[in-house]
This record gives sequence, structure tokens and C-alpha cells, in this order.
Amino acid sequence: MVTGYSKEGSLGAALDVEDWIKSQDFETTSDIEIPPQLVDQVIGQDDAVKVIRKAAEQKRHVILIGDPGTGKSMLARSMVDFLPTSELQDVIAYHNPDDPNEPKIRTVPAGKGKEIVQAQKMEAEQKKAQKNSWTFGLLFMFIILSAMMAIIFRDATLLLIGLIGGMLIFMIFRYTGQRREALIVPKLLTSHKPGDPPPFIDATGSHAGALLGDVKHDPFQSGGLETPAHERLEPGAIHKASKGVLFIDEINVLRIESQQSLLTALQEGEFGILGQSERSSGAMVKSEPVPCDFILVAAGNLDAVSGMHPALRSRVRGYGYEIFMRTTMKDTDENRLKLVRFVAQEVSKDKKIPHFTRAAVAEIIREAQRRAGRRGMLTLRLRELGGLVRVAGDVATERSAPAVESKYVLEAKTIARSLEQQVTDRAVEHRKDYNMCLTEGAIIGVVNGLAVLNSDSSMAEYSGIVTPIVAEVTPAQAREGGKIIATGKLGEIAKESVQNVSALIKKYTGQDISNYDIHVQFIGTYDGIEGDSASIAVATAVISAFEEIEVDQTVAMTGSLSVRGQVLPVGGVTAKIEAASEMAMKKVLIPEQNMKDVLLEDKYVGKIEVIAVRTLNDVLSHALVGARKEGLLKKLASLISSGKYPSKPSVITGTDRAIAH
Repeated sequence: MVTGYSKEGSLGAALDVEDWIKSQDFETTSDIEIPPQLVDQVIGQDDAVKVIRKAAEQKRHVILIGDPGTGKSMLARSMVDFLPTSELQDVIAYHNPDDPNEPKIRTVPAGKGKEIVQAQKMEAEQKKAQKNSWTFGLLFMFIILSAMMAIIFRDATLLLIGLIGGMLIFMIFRYTGQRREALIVPKLLTSHKPGDPPPFIDATGSHAGALLGDVKHDPFQSGGLETPAHERLEPGAIHKASKGVLFIDEINVLRIESQQSLLTALQEGEFGILGQSERSSGAMVKSEPVPCDFILVAAGNLDAVSGMHPALRSRVRGYGYEIFMRTTMKDTDENRLKLVRFVAQEVSKDKKIPHFTRAAVAEIIREAQRRAGRRGMLTLRLRELGGLVRVAGDVATERSAPAVESKYVLEAKTIARSLEQQVTDRAVEHRKDYNMCLTEGAIIGVVNGLAVLNSDSSMAEYSGIVTPIVAEVTPAQAREGGKIIATGKLGEIAKESVQNVSALIKKYTGQDISNYDIHVQFIGTYDGIEGDSASIAVATAVISAFEEIEVDQTVAMTGSLSVRGQVLPVGGVTAKIEAASEMAMKKVLIPEQNMKDVLLEDKYVGKIEVIAVRTLNDVLSHALVGARKEGLLKKLASLISSGKYPSKPSVITGTDRAIAH
């Protein structure tokens, strides 16, 4: 089945972004009103926003899980807008005369701590000045007395003795009294001003000392030169976040010991400051418990959950919420208006780029459609989309334009290509230079497969690449039977997909594959390949080698396979089709269920034919050529008519990832 392209580069019904934007009543994004509250500026995460409001009002902990750039940190920051400011406290550390290594901790209302410390400092300064006056007076009298004795007894040695004695007196009074003054002055650990907003502390990537607090090392630990223990206390992020929000992204990279201490702080609402290094003099110090009554917002990708301490996650689940962030939203008028506001917000935050015209905003919305990877959806990976907004603004600023126009957005898309896209461009050039991908003629056992770079969650964009797959069938070398040998640095899923193809090969060829060794080679995958989206390409190559039927080299293909021959949907089809077009392919075969996900750039529209396939029989009918093709297809038709295949394929999503050199 062949489906034509719309103006937007999609398949099927047109997406009238251009017509829609003309109906909007703004000239530039400067006309768009931006909500004053941060939580209302979050785009497309309506369910998460509701939960965050409840969590902030009830002081519940939250775990935010989702792809990068979907608004996790923004939601965490917005929680402080709902917390009361009247509960803020200052924390002061005092010397403990009973046990100097256990400083006392006291809390006072916000703003009072600084006053107390200043008053104590002034008192200490007065005592120091009084002591100094006595010291210098005594020193002066001692030197005068020595001079008089030297004159009376006519012995200069007495004057020298007096000077030396005066210096000793000065040293004794100077350093012995200094420590007493230091003991008097407390240390302000956390300080707030009246009316300050609740604190938001980002502790992402913090080591144990920065997160939990630490005690400085003191090289002078005796002789009256040591620094008092309370002066060496350093509060951690958990103490600074008290009565506010503590945000930790990538919670799984936090050491398990730190997670255990964090759990203790959550349970008790207070945590003493102690030295984190056993080799430091601070290891002997542990303060009284310091308040750390904070709301924890832990964030990360989906794999972060497995790296969390089970008790810590249980604590959050028992006393809070878990939220899985959305990565797409429906392409509706309401959500398009949200993207218009998103552009206005990015311009306002940047403060260095001009506002966008309606046509420029339309290009941003088109890009949001493409990056969603599904027709009728808009991406919520807005951090990368915001990068495109800023690059387009930089281009307009360089041109001294009063506003960002659509041509600047198109130019920015060329400039701001991701690293993976740039790597793909180099790989395409390399393969063209060395003719690693054949784009014309027909060859037995060679198929042009398709893969994508960066199918993980680190970036919103996919970059497609053509990966030739070669198959060869030889008599089995081992007595125990044949085997499938796949090379090309395959991952586990890719290896399993190759093994699954063996069941189909036996069905489609009618031969006992235990008598043969099947060699499958992925060409040019120097850094590995993962996923099952090459399944139809592998099956086609092996069947071609078995039956000695040529494969059309103008055709590229992608799709997963069930063991019953159904072609299942995969990811990144738009990027794969564009990659095939760059390599001058004429046709591309994709799963029927993926047809709705295709959103091509305008420059690719009309350059390549996209064919939807539902079964392996459909794949072979479009990919194979030559005189022996019809005989194979008749045999397959008899299998289908006998009820070997269900009428409709199951909805199973395949994933794929390839890494090019």
C-alpha cells in the first residue's frame, strides 16, 4: 500500500498549522501574557501540576520520573510558591563547654540569628579591646620598670631582659585570650530575612558533605591555636532546605550511604552535622541535631527507580506521590496555544533575543509535531525545543532583525543539529565515498536496513542511518547441526531478533535449517546495534540467500517481526525515511501501524515512496525481484489462505537503537 504525502510532510490528512496560526490574534509573542506563577508556566503536564499543588500544600514528598526536558525541575521549583514564609527559622551553633566536640544547636525566628551573632561579636570585641588595653598597659609598665632598673644599676642587660619578658607577656596574653573570645561567638548556620520565600535547594550531584553537612579539618588541634568545633560546622543542603524544597535530580547516582542518611533526615526532621572524612579532625565532631524539615523532590529517568534505596522510595511513596512525566500531548488548538506561550516564556527568560512572529511560531509547532514521533501529537521534550528557540533568536539578533521570522527558525534547524545528527551526516558521507550502500541494481542476500542513532531518552530528536545487512547460507560445519551466526557488535535484543527469524525462515523456505549455517552480517556498525527493528531486513536477506532470489537495492526497510510473520511497529520511522532519502533510495518499507507517525521535512516530500507492510509476505513482494520471486510468493499465498496468519497484527511497539562510528 502506498500513501501520499500532505503539505506538512505527513501521510494522510493535512496538518494545517499554517492556516491555524493565521487565525490567531497576535502579531508577535510579545502580545502573549505569561502567567505569574511558575507552576502555571509548565506546559502539558496538567496531571503532574495538580499533584504538585497538593503535595506543596500538604507538605508531601514527590518522586518525578520522566525523560529529560519535560519540566521536572520547573515543577519542583514551583512548589515553594505554595509554602508559608512564616515558618522560616535561623539556626545557630554554640560552643558546648561540657563536650567541645558536640556543639549546641539553637533555633530562632527568621532574621533574629544575625542579630544575636552580631551582638555576641560586639561583646567579644569589647572584651578583646579591654583585654588589649590591660595587656599594653602591663607591657608598658614592665618595660619602663626594666629601663629604670637598667639606669639605677647601670646594667643594659636588665633592659634586654625586660624587652624579652615584655614580648613573652604579649604572646601569652595575645593567644590565650583569643580562644576564649572565639568560644563566646556563635556561628550562624542558616539565615533568613523576614519575608524571604521558602528556600529551594538543588542538591543534584552533591557529595556527602555538601548534602548532609560537614566539619572542616583543623590543622592546629592543640596549644590554644585550635579553632572551636562549632566554628568548623558547615551545614548541608538538607539543613539549608529546611521549611523549603530539596531537589535531587538523578537520585540513583547518590551513594547508597547518603541515601540512608537522607532517609534518616526525612524520618526525624533533624540531622546532626558530623565530619564526613575519617582522616579529618572533624571526624571527632558531631553536633546536636540540626533542623531539616524539608520537602524532598527526587527526580530521574525511569532507570533511576531501580537505583534508589528501597526504604527511601518506600518512605516517599508512603508520605507522598510518584509522578511519571508525559513526553507528548495531543495536537489540539488548546495545546498549540500552550506552545505559543512556551515560545513567549523562553524569549522572556532569555532576555537577549527578540520575540517571534506568528510564522516563526508556526515553524516551532511543526518541529514539535516532528519530534513527537507520532502524528496528532506534540512533543513535551521542551528543553531541546527551547534550544531551537534560542538559536533562532541568536540568528535574528545577528541579522539585527526586530523579530524572529520563520526563515531564521529554518536556518537555526540547520545550525543547531544535535551531535547524533552530525555524526550521521559524516557516516552518510563515508558510506557514499566508499559505496558501502548500494542504491541500484539487485543482489542476492543483501538488504538495506534502517536504524536510528540516539533512540534512548537523552535527546528528543532521532537521526536515521542506512545499515546494509548481508546474509549467506552454507552447509552446517558441526555434526550437531547448523546455527545462526550474527556479527556486527549486536546487543541482546538484536541477537534475540535474529534468533526469532529462524522460525520464519523454516516456514517460508520449507527447508530444514538445521542442515545449514546462516551467517548474518551488519555492515559498518562499528559501535554496535541494538533493537529488533532490523527483523524484516534480516528475514528478507536470509530468505533471499536460501532461495537465491535477488533483492532490489533501491528499497530500504525497517520493522520488527513476530514469530508468525506479522510486521510490528518500531520507533524513529521519520528519521529512517529521511536517511533513506539522503542515500538516494527510491522506496522505503515501514510497518503499517507506523504510517500515522511519519512527518517528513518539506525537502523530502516527493523524493521517496513510502510503502506500508503488514506481513513478511508484503515485505518480500516489494523487496524481491527476478524470475524466482513469483514461485516463492505463490507458496506464501497458500500459507496465508490456510489461516497461518491472523487478519490483524497485534499492537506491539518495537524499539531500536544503532550507534554509528
